[in-house]
Amino acid sequence: MTLRLGPLTLSWPGRDSRKNDPYWDSFINTPPADLANTVTEMIRNAPEGNIFPTKADIHTPEITSSHVKELAKYLGANLVGIASLPSPLPSPKERGDSDASSLASILPSPPGRGEGEGLEPYPFAVVCAVRAEYDPRTSPGIGGQVPVQNGLFITFVLSAWIRELGFRAAAAPDLNAEKLAAVAGLGKIDADGRLVTPQYGNQVHVANIIRTDLPLEPDSSAT
Repeated sequence: MTLRLGPLTLSWPGRDSRKNDPYWDSFINTPPADLANTVTEMIRNAPEGNIFPTKADIHTPEITSSHVKELAKYLGANLVGIASLPSPLPSPKERGDSDASSLASILPSPPGRGEGEGLEPYPFAVVCAVRAEYDPRTSPGIGGQVPVQNGLFITFVLSAWIRELGFRAAAAPDLNAEKLAAVAGLGKIDADGRLVTPQYGNQVHVANIIRTDLPLEPDSSAT
C-alpha cells in the first residue's frame, strides 16, 4: 500500500505488505527447525498437577459455569461453551461378553471416561475457542501456530484452577473438538466438517477439550 503526497510517494505498511514479505511467509508457513523454540511443546510436556484433596464450597452449577467462562475469557478465550457428555458404554468385560478381547478391538473408546480404573466418567466438557487468522492445520510456522499456543495456555491454566478447587479436570486434544464446540453452542458444522461461528466464521481454533466433574450447567448435551 502506498501514500501519495503531491510529488512524494511513501510506502505505507498494511495487510497487503505481508504477501510479498518472505519473513512473514516463513513466520506463518515454515515449521520450526527445533521444537524447543516453541512454547507449545513446553506446555504440552508440562505434567498435570494434583487434585486438591478437599473440595471447595462452590456456587450453583449456573454460577460456577459463569465463573468458568469468565476465567477462560480472561485468559484469552474468545468463545467458551459447556457440553454435557454422555455416559460411556460399559466395557465388554463389564457387560460379561464372552469374547471381550475381540469386541474391545472394534469398539471406540467411550467419550467422557475418566482416567484410571474405578473412576467415574467425566460428565462435562469445557470447550474454548480462540480466533485464528491463519488455520493452524495448514500454517505450521511459529506464527501460524499462535492460536494453538493460546489455546494450550488457556486450557492448561483453567484445568489447573479446577483441580485446585478439588475436582478432576483433564485437558487433551480431541478429534471431535469442533463437533463438541457445536454441541456447546459455539457455532455450527458446515458441509466440510468445519466449525462456523456467528462471530468469526470458520476463523477459529478449538483448543484442547477440558473434561471435568466440576458441577456445571451445560449449554447443550452431546448424544
